[in-house]
Parts: sequence; structure tokens; C-alpha cells
Amino acid sequence: MAKLTKTLSVRVKDRHAKALIRQANAVNFVWNYINDLSHRSIRERGNFLSKYDFHPYTAGAGKELGLHSQTLQCIAAEYVKCRIKAKKARLRWRNSRGAKRSLGWIPINTGAASWKSGQVYFNGNHYKVFDSYGLSQYKFRTACFSEDARGRWYFNVVVDAEFERSEGKSATGIDLGCKKAATDSSGHVLVGREYRKLEEKLGNAQRARKTKRVRAIHAKIKNCRKDGQHKYSRKLVNENAAIFVGNVSSTGLVKTKLAKSVLDAGWGQLKTMLEYKCTMAGVVFEVVNEAHSTVTCSDCNKRTGPSGQEDLRIREWTCCECGVTHQRDGNASKNILASGLGRLAGGKVAA
Repeated sequence: MAKLTKTLSVRVKDRHAKALIRQANAVNFVWNYINDLSHRSIRERGNFLSKYDFHPYTAGAGKELGLHSQTLQCIAAEYVKCRIKAKKARLRWRNSRGAKRSLGWIPINTGAASWKSGQVYFNGNHYKVFDSYGLSQYKFRTACFSEDARGRWYFNVVVDAEFERSEGKSATGIDLGCKKAATDSSGHVLVGREYRKLEEKLGNAQRARKTKRVRAIHAKIKNCRKDGQHKYSRKLVNENAAIFVGNVSSTGLVKTKLAKSVLDAGWGQLKTMLEYKCTMAGVVFEVVNEAHSTVTCSDCNKRTGPSGQEDLRIREWTCCECGVTHQRDGNASKNILASGLGRLAGGKVAA
């Protein structure tokens, strides 16, 4: 049994929405104050304030705004992290009203929230949640309340958890694609294409300007995609001791005509799921170079397959050297597996 951390997300009951929105608006106020303070410091003195430099300016504001004192510290820490990542002197304002309203967010420091009387206790208030994980058995670390586009609130908390090692003995390679989101050398397929399935209904709702309906359809697409990827990744991790994925870049392809299909496939999210699940289960996970994997015969290793964008429509082909017929994605996944195993044999294992 390995002991690692994981994040649990449970939905907060709607009766608490108004109280959470009030706190979220206060969080936005503090964020904007820090944003302006930081920008003035950089502009007037050339000084980039650290998260600790903000504490004297926000001390005591928690009581006036109805926020936990440690939440103010979390806002400052998150702001500095985002500023460094964006490499900007000033970030976007967090809006509490209007069409561009920022989704609610209330950060919680380690130990500031706890489980009491079957509810989440934070900042002097109890919040009822749909407890699907049995939160009473965990000790809360850092957490936050967050709002989605439909106005539903969630409690997200980091906890310590024990994970069982995978009993899988085999290895598999995964080819990521647009027609099928993922095809592995074991014969499993993740079709994906959730957006395409509901594209017509979404278009009708958008033309009719049914805002709530549009948000509900987008949420369904997101949830269906995530559910399929969770089930697929879990199956692979349980059955294998090593998983290799092609290094296809979604960030590059979203700038092409394939953008809609690439975003619908959700390659980045699937890779993230596989990576953390493999880490928890002690499974080797590595992203390998997939160059020429679709045109190379997995039997004789000759490049006899169809190449170029024009030949993407060809899903099956026969090798003119050895006569073996290949399914395009399945053949690519076998080549990715061979490349991954070759790296292991050479001693190049992901850290």
C-alpha cells in the first residue's frame, strides 16, 4: 500500500449558494486590491511584492469582509503564483457582477476546514455536501470552494490516501487520434467525440439563446468525456505494468483545421489522468516519440503505410513488403509500445 495525496470533489447543497457567493465576492475584492497594490509597487518602485509582503496590508480585513484570516493568505499566495506564471505586472480583475462575472472561488488553508456533525465546517459555518467519498475518514489539508458555470458549488479538498499497487503484468502503447480519441495495443478503444454527439442540440440552443440549456449541454459534454476517460484510464492502469503514449501535441494542432476534433478528443486531460493514476499504482508511464508510427509496419518495420494529411482518410492498409493488413491506429499503438519498451531496455525510465 502506497500513501499519497489526492483531491476529492463533492457537490455542496444549493441552500448554501448565497452564503458562498457573498464570500466569493469578498475574495474578488481582496484579489483586486492586491492586484492594484502589486501593480503600483512595480510601477512606482520597481518592486515585486511577495506573498508575505501583502499580509500587513490585508491584516484584519477578514473580519470586516466575512472571510477566514487564512483565506487572505491563500489569496496572496495564489496571486503571486499566477503573476509569476503569466509574467505580467498586473493580472485580470475578478468581476463579481455582469456578463463577465468570475466564477466563485474561496481558498482554504490547511486545517482551516474540518468535518463536523456530518458536514463541512469552515469559517464558523456548516455546509452540507453530497458525501460520496466518506469524508469523515480523511484529515483535510488544503481545500477550496469553487463554482461552475451553472452556479453549482463544489468543495474540493486534498487528503492523504492509501493506494494499492497495480497487479498488471503486461505493457501497452496508446495512439491518440481524432476519429477515435485513443487506441491501445491491447485492443481497447476510447471513441470520445462527445461534442460531436451533442453538436446539433447545442447549436439549436445557442440559436434560440437558451443560456441555461447551453450551459447544461456543455456540462453534459464535459462530464461524459471525463467519465469515459476515467473508466478507460482506470482499466489500463489495472491491467498493465507499463503504459506508453505518443507525444502528439494538442497545442499545435488546435491552430489547424483539426482544432474542433482535437479539443473534443481531450488528449491533455487523458494524459494527466494516466500519469497520476500510474504514479499512484506504481505503473511506469512515459510519453514517447511517435514519429512515423502510422506509416511504419509493426511486423517488418518498413515505412510502407499511407502518409500525409490527404491519406488520413485511409484507415486500413496492407504492407507491400510482408503482406500484413493493418488497422491504422492499432498499428501505430503497437509501434509506440515497441518504442517505449526499447527505451526501457536502454535504461531510459521516466522519473
